[in-house]
Amino acid sequence: MAEMIINEIAIQPGENILIRLAISRLPSGTEIDIPVHVFRSLEPGPVLLLMAGMHGDEVNGIEIIRRMIRRNMLQPERGTIIAIPVLNIYGFLNFSREVPDGKDVNRSFPGNPNGSLASRVAARFTKEILPLVDYGIDFHTGGASRSNYPQLRCVLEEETNAQLAHAFGAPFILNSNLRLGSLRKEASQMGKSIIVYETGESLRFDDNGINIAIEGTHRVMHHLGMISSSTPLSQPSIVCQKDTWVRAPKAGLFRSFVKNGQIINRGQQIGTSADPYGFDSYPIISPVSGYVIGLNHMPVVNQGDAILHIGY
Repeated sequence: MAEMIINEIAIQPGENILIRLAISRLPSGTEIDIPVHVFRSLEPGPVLLLMAGMHGDEVNGIEIIRRMIRRNMLQPERGTIIAIPVLNIYGFLNFSREVPDGKDVNRSFPGNPNGSLASRVAARFTKEILPLVDYGIDFHTGGASRSNYPQLRCVLEEETNAQLAHAFGAPFILNSNLRLGSLRKEASQMGKSIIVYETGESLRFDDNGINIAIEGTHRVMHHLGMISSSTPLSQPSIVCQKDTWVRAPKAGLFRSFVKNGQIINRGQQIGTSADPYGFDSYPIISPVSGYVIGLNHMPVVNQGDAILHIGY
């Protein structure tokens, strides 16, 4: 079992170590680095990446990894766990999805060490971390005022992805294509399988989704032979091969008639969009039958705003 090198630091089998990847400095001169936890077993096995905080305001993933570290749940019996609770330190400090240059780290892979700040973060990760991993779980959260029901996203046509997703056992599995510049696409091109877990909304904890993720991560570790036992899956995931967003037909005040996770039928009224002065109210109708996997909680909407995500 060979030594592992991150940031010019060698991590031997059996070692647990915290490495800080220096990225840049704030204008004040404060150095910004990314803490990387490495848990290595004495026994050889796969390398599993657990990563959160790609978008700095997505706190659920950060809390998932933090709890697992505090509860000593990431010590493998075989193989190695690389855990990064917060990748986008800049966004985390500023309660923001992006880095200060306004760019999205998850649209900046493989990155450029001489490029924008987002590109530099992606480049450092691509160079130091991604070549070492075999599999990964990337934890995310819905955007501002938009809550995602606990779900896994991956390309289901890839057999390894499908196996990891079903082992994790989130309530929903969404067949999701790769996006240009994303971590998943870059990892796929390198022959590595990364699945994405989504739960809740930004800047708010979703304890149910956090607990689902902790159990699911342990099931993935068990599936990969890294630990000897895990919590059994209570019920199989619902697989959604397709998805669609329902958008506000009119600007105004949005009221939802459905809840996250609920099954809905084509033609069902799922809410209304009303003008704020009491004159008109427009029904919003579901175009398909399926499940509510994402819901906008912002009552004030513009025409065309995404208000409901349906998996089917």
